[in-house]
Amino acid sequence: MTTAPTALWPSAPHPGGRDEDEDGRGPRAAPDVGAPDDTGLAGRLAAAVEAADAPDAVFAVSRHGRRTVRTGGTAPPPPVPREDLRYELGSATKTFTGLLLTRLIRGGALTGGEPAAACLDPGRRPDEDPVTLAHLITHTGGLPALPPGFRRRGRPAWHTNPYACYPAPLVVDAFLRHRPRHRPGTRWRYSNFGVAVLGHAVAAVTGTAWDDLVGEHLLRPFGLAATGLTPEGPGIDATGHTKDGRTRVPPFDAGGFPAAGAVRATPGDLLTFLEAHLDPAGSPAADALRAVRVPVLRRGWDHRHVHTVAWFRHPTDGGPLYFHSGATFGQQAFLGFRPDTGTALAAVCTRRFRPRDPFVAGAYALLAED
Repeated sequence: MTTAPTALWPSAPHPGGRDEDEDGRGPRAAPDVGAPDDTGLAGRLAAAVEAADAPDAVFAVSRHGRRTVRTGGTAPPPPVPREDLRYELGSATKTFTGLLLTRLIRGGALTGGEPAAACLDPGRRPDEDPVTLAHLITHTGGLPALPPGFRRRGRPAWHTNPYACYPAPLVVDAFLRHRPRHRPGTRWRYSNFGVAVLGHAVAAVTGTAWDDLVGEHLLRPFGLAATGLTPEGPGIDATGHTKDGRTRVPPFDAGGFPAAGAVRATPGDLLTFLEAHLDPAGSPAADALRAVRVPVLRRGWDHRHVHTVAWFRHPTDGGPLYFHSGATFGQQAFLGFRPDTGTALAAVCTRRFRPRDPFVAGAYALLAED
């Protein structure tokens, strides 16, 4: 496992070795925005909505600035149109977290090489090989997927909201007590724990609450008025369901893990977010948007898996494809964009991930097509 040269991270991780645990997870037409001329695309989106087999599903595509949205589901249409509701992003939140960290680095507030423990406990004796902010965002900090004791504390709410049982002080304490099995920067292991710690470390070193950082550097500059970190209730947030597609689950509570999975947004806001990645020019975050396309990590056999600080990056004949999926205990999301085709895609649904679930595969296939 190696990293690609980049000026983004002054203290970028330099992994070398093997990998560990990769995170793995009847349509109704909505009005088209911008009168797209690709009627075939509209049909493919409608088919993807139907194949998702979820109570609610929305597939939204922006192609060269023209938007096409299709919605549907196995449940009766809600009082508020599906495309106007906010959906839980789960791990796709990390695309926001990676961009936020990059903005702070590009703006000079951080370097990425700060030891996370020193951010959280300034009086602590420095570690010989500290876990840095760069290690945490690239999943090379040597941390497990979840902190010790997480399953035990979350067991009473395991099928609904176990993260709510593990608040921020426990996340920070677990990190400060943890001793990595491997030197930071030597192995890749997907870690919600690590990205959660990153959020708390950045908040501590900047003296600004995580919610406020997200609002100041992402939501307001990008005009994401229908995006937030906490649920607001019926009529604003979509309702998640278990695998059976009928049993409702409560809104996701990220507990001490907001940087890893708390964002919820409307499909329209998600397209706005993705369109900025397609065309950074003129954006207040232009430098950061360009930087999050840059590979910082290559891993796996023949270094075939490529990562930026915010996205999984796959090759296509025309150029790279960037994507990230996510899931909570009752919803799923997929975000992606392709600069070569000028395409952004946001897909969401309100059914928990199932074995051989078609949702993510269907969304990826739509983004991958030329």
